[in-house]
Amino acid sequence: MTIGRFIALEGGEGAGKSTQARMLAAELAARGIPCRMTREPGGTPGAEAIRALLLGTDGEGWHPRAEALLFAAARSDHVERLIRPALAGGEWVICDRFVDSSRAYQGGAGGLSDRDVMALHAIGSEGLLPDLTLLFEVRPDVARSRLAVRDGEVADRIGGRDTSYHAAVAAAFARFATDEPERFARIDANDDAESVAARVIAALAPLLERA
Repeated sequence: MTIGRFIALEGGEGAGKSTQARMLAAELAARGIPCRMTREPGGTPGAEAIRALLLGTDGEGWHPRAEALLFAAARSDHVERLIRPALAGGEWVICDRFVDSSRAYQGGAGGLSDRDVMALHAIGSEGLLPDLTLLFEVRPDVARSRLAVRDGEVADRIGGRDTSYHAAVAAAFARFATDEPERFARIDANDDAESVAARVIAALAPLLERA
């Protein structure tokens, strides 16, 4: 049986990842490629319960180490119960965020070392990495405009952090893509959804040719 492909979509708030995940899943289905669309934190009942703890705005929240541990626990359940079985069954997995978000948010912006974040990932998810990580990059003004439409005045605990935090997240993502070009495809996500989707398919062309 053919092993599926694992595609992660990464980027900051308002980058359009969720929209592009849906469009990519629809395109794969149209090509007859079985796929599973999922998200992090979440994807399984246990991981969705942890998502509520992480993103809910009640209480005082979590310090970066606790956040990293919770994300790693959610990811471990997600990988074990959904991602690995789907890949083994020949499905493509389209995941809205994966470990590089922990590296950027709890690591680059939160102050944890990349080594520590990846050590948690090695323990919790046996170091699983996507076949390709699509990094959606947008200008801050575009992100703000999209978030105003999507969220209005309401943001989750992490999305509502200050501008300097999100700038550090963006810088971390850019650094990962520069340092690991074999695993990342950088997508200019400033334009309309259809134009961005075309760039996604172009980036995936080598994998689609072998599907």
